[in-house]
Amino acid sequence: MFTGTRPRLMKKLKSNWITKDKTNRLYEIPVPILGLTGGIATGKSTVAQMFRDAGVPVIDADKLVKSIYQKKTSYDFVLKNFPDAITGNDIHFKKLREVAFTTAENQLMIETFIYAQMPEAFKEAYLSYPQHEFIVYDVPLLFEKNLNLKVDTCICTYAPRTVQLERLVKRDQISIELAGKILSKQMDIEEKKKKSDLFIENLNDLAALKNNFDKLMATLAG
Repeated sequence: MFTGTRPRLMKKLKSNWITKDKTNRLYEIPVPILGLTGGIATGKSTVAQMFRDAGVPVIDADKLVKSIYQKKTSYDFVLKNFPDAITGNDIHFKKLREVAFTTAENQLMIETFIYAQMPEAFKEAYLSYPQHEFIVYDVPLLFEKNLNLKVDTCICTYAPRTVQLERLVKRDQISIELAGKILSKQMDIEEKKKKSDLFIENLNDLAALKNNFDKLMATLAG
């Protein structure tokens, strides 16, 4: 969350990127939301950090889910429905993932429980920031969960599949076959790029990505 050390972004989002009002925006947030997505090994987390460094509040969907799992209600839910995923007084997340993917019903039950609590978790995160002109929602499943319909503008961090494979193999020290299987379980990055309003390429080094980010910010705000 915001620590008070980053500069507040003074620029406003250009009007053409504001496509919602409070009544039809995600969780009725009063300021514009930029949905940031991408695929594995495309650099989405790095771009999210660049937004933070620019003074833009970023809410991380994965961190929201983790915060929900820390609550006693989540422990009680898992204990009641999936007791094998409890070790001592803690949720054993590896076991819970295994249980979740055993049947579609299990996966749906867990996702329904978690997503029912997302509005409150999101609003808590939003209110933790000082006054701001717009926010970024870092969410891998932006399109898969139809959240694109509730944000003002969708931005995809993009690297072609061949680059994703190369980075994933190098980063996780896995085989090209396993990397391919992991990617096959995600929406294809070309499809995400096509569905997005804007995209930021991450094909080379960090300096090139920063240059592309600066261009993106110039397009977004003024």
